[in-house]
Amino acid sequence: MSDRRDLREATARVLDRDEVDGVLSSAFYTPSSPAAASGPSADASVEKPLHYKVICISMYTDDLKRLDGMVDALKLRGLTKANRSALIRYALGAVDLDRVPKGL
Repeated sequence: MSDRRDLREATARVLDRDEVDGVLSSAFYTPSSPAAASGPSADASVEKPLHYKVICISMYTDDLKRLDGMVDALKLRGLTKANRSALIRYALGAVDLDRVPKGL
């Protein structure tokens, strides 16, 4: 028995078989038709928020550990809604551009 078949059988016991087969065959990530790839989303009636965007940034693991440590410290101080993005937004407001080193 192949590893791929074993994986399909194991996951099919827990997840929906059609969905598992679709993901494993890469069809899950492939548009069903050319119109689906270039046209509007299936649920065009749902408006996306305009006041924020989800982004992806790269950070060194040591910096992430430091950031998470700071978030944990804030939570211990009672700021239960503290999180990475909130702390980064606060830090952006505190930056003095005249003090940023040239070799940044």
